[in-house]
Amino acid sequence: MSASWLDEIRWTEDGLVPVIAQQAETGKILMFAWMNLEALNLTVAEGYAVYWSRSRQRIWRKGEESGHRQKIIGIFLDCDEDVILLKIEQEGGIACHTGRESCFYRSLVDGQWQSVEPILKDPETIYKKS
Repeated sequence: MSASWLDEIRWTEDGLVPVIAQQAETGKILMFAWMNLEALNLTVAEGYAVYWSRSRQRIWRKGEESGHRQKIIGIFLDCDEDVILLKIEQEGGIACHTGRESCFYRSLVDGQWQSVEPILKDPETIYKKS
């Protein structure tokens, strides 16, 4: 398989591309993350979302600790070739490390950020400290 499709992506100077994860069935935006070349190749090869963790400086398989993996339904590149959209099936219905469906759970209301989505599962039970 030719890797020319990878050459069409406009990577940042750090070799990353921003990625939006969207629930395929509902269209709801669940999270934002980054991918490098290796993460994108692994995502395509494995059929599940693999990201680049800037804070940990390593490959991060979504759900590796929580079990909340993201099954790839489709991968899209925007018109400027610098943002990837993953249409996914969110396993467990939780994408956010706070135990919510979406990382975008706060809304600006009267000049303050208000939580507008419930916690579906306590993060302490999702991420067991060893």
